[in-house]
Amino acid sequence: MSRIGKSPIQIPSGVELKQSGTHLTVKGPKGTLELDHHPAMTVSVEEGVIHVTRPDDQKEHRALHGLTRTLIANMVHGVHEGFSKTLEINGVGYRAQKQGNQLVMNLGYSHQVIMEEIPGISIEVPAPNRVVVSGPDKQIVGHFAAEVRGKRPPEPYKGKGIKYSYEQIRRKEGKAGKKA
Repeated sequence: MSRIGKSPIQIPSGVELKQSGTHLTVKGPKGTLELDHHPAMTVSVEEGVIHVTRPDDQKEHRALHGLTRTLIANMVHGVHEGFSKTLEINGVGYRAQKQGNQLVMNLGYSHQVIMEEIPGISIEVPAPNRVVVSGPDKQIVGHFAAEVRGKRPPEPYKGKGIKYSYEQIRRKEGKAGKKA
């Protein structure tokens, strides 16, 4: 059995799950998420606990077992607590600000980089060098944060650019460090 797939998912109070065939709808205080899982996987709800089972031990079913359970667990966690990614902007003159529903960033280019807030996420700028992307859908939050980071990835010499708050940048020495 899959270690991840066989572990049950607790449904917290305030979260409701509706199931019709292979379609799941999870509704909570942070929003509503939907998923069409693989028809081979069986999802059962008993007394506030979700169980995901597979029909047999075929390689495809073993792979889908843990995946389906994790997707459902992320949906339940997302509508109850939400997900967030924090980005840090490093560099002289590099900064971000929120104007309406747009994220406006000065990243050393001749122009400002403007990104629209997409449905399903919210952007906060608590400080000029800090951006917080949050929302109920883990995939959308992670994808948008990666797009923001991609506008100016961190470089290894001075560490300038946009990085995740937990990310470690491997620094390199410049030409002067090569003398031997």
